[in-house]
Amino acid sequence: MITTSTRPPSPVTPATPPPSAVTTEGIVDLYDPDTFRPGPPHAEFARLRRLAPVCWQPAPAGSAAAPGYWAVLSYAACEEVLCDAEVFSSEEGGVVLDDLPPDRLEQMRGMLLAMDPPRHRDYRKPMAHRFTRVAIGKLEERIRQVTRDIMATAAERGEVDFVSEVAGQLPTRVIGELMGLPREDWDHIHRLSELNNRGQDDDYISAGGSDGDVTPTMQMAVYAATFAARRLGEPLGDDLTSLLLAADFGGRRMGPAEYGSFFVQLVTAGNDTTQTMLSSGLLALLRHPDQLAAMRADPSLIPCAVEEILRWANPLQYFRRTAMADAVVGGAQIRAGDRVAVYFTSANRDETVFADPDRFDIRRNPNRHLSFGKGEHFCLGAHLARLEGRIFFEELLATFPGIEQIGPAVRVRSNLNNGLKSLPVRLSTSA
Repeated sequence: MITTSTRPPSPVTPATPPPSAVTTEGIVDLYDPDTFRPGPPHAEFARLRRLAPVCWQPAPAGSAAAPGYWAVLSYAACEEVLCDAEVFSSEEGGVVLDDLPPDRLEQMRGMLLAMDPPRHRDYRKPMAHRFTRVAIGKLEERIRQVTRDIMATAAERGEVDFVSEVAGQLPTRVIGELMGLPREDWDHIHRLSELNNRGQDDDYISAGGSDGDVTPTMQMAVYAATFAARRLGEPLGDDLTSLLLAADFGGRRMGPAEYGSFFVQLVTAGNDTTQTMLSSGLLALLRHPDQLAAMRADPSLIPCAVEEILRWANPLQYFRRTAMADAVVGGAQIRAGDRVAVYFTSANRDETVFADPDRFDIRRNPNRHLSFGKGEHFCLGAHLARLEGRIFFEELLATFPGIEQIGPAVRVRSNLNNGLKSLPVRLSTSA
């Protein structure tokens, strides 16, 4: 049986910042989800980067993030934190700003994104060969057929919510096939994935974000554990579930409970981030019709456009780390126990790295965005996301000469997820 954590609780708790720290007060509140309702505060991020690469963000007394955390804003400072997994731990406090209850933190520590080395490498290594560029490339024909099926259904409807009815369908079906999930369960898992990523949005909370004390995360983990237990009693196949249940993780095997935690990350991350890339990508193109026209005229621009979409509308605002030792980053005196939030949204607009960073440019090259992370936790599914993005936009533009936004885009209320919950469009198969 694999334990989900080997790290004892830290005796150090976050303290107030040094008097010399540059703070976000009077400029922007990055902890408040309402700050991000209109979209990321890019102007405020730019102002803060000019003041200091790392700033202190206070959190209200009594909140689960009190007294606050360090907001890492420059590209160089984000790289520094992401590439030093020994000093800046994913496992100690998890990857979200709020300190979680012990049971939920323990569950998060069973996810790949919240493991520190060497455990992270033990878990990642058995799967790595299934996510190489060559291995993922073999999925192209199947992903294209899935995408064409989605486009055919959308063509019949004409007017759709692009987020849920089109963009959200592709990652759900691809992940379902990769994991070997029963087709009749795909919609249920997709719904739990959405709820899992929308915990700060009142619309999702009122729609059933939890079943009593059972959160969507727990519902998904219980589903996965039950599924794994059943699969262990059957001949294993060649899907990702079979690989996980049969693999050697540092001399140990994965049981149903551990599979449940692992499943939550793989499915939730695969669904939400890709859905956001596709839906936010279309919105960016609709707001830049010259770029959309260029892609139609020259589909070879699509891979480069996918990279720009990932930079321009990165799916996640931040990931948290916890300092395990005193450190200096970007001139900030960070102490052991402090929370540290790496803001991909700010790093991806850093003017010292990206020329004219606020301009959406599908021809941007090079494009060293940090949307897939860097270092130990560079996204395992990066090749899959890029393939899905390329095929999706190829098929979308080939199928629909006419794409028109017919209602306001509505964003998810979240200080973590940088996504849309609604984008009404009219799709036309004739020009």
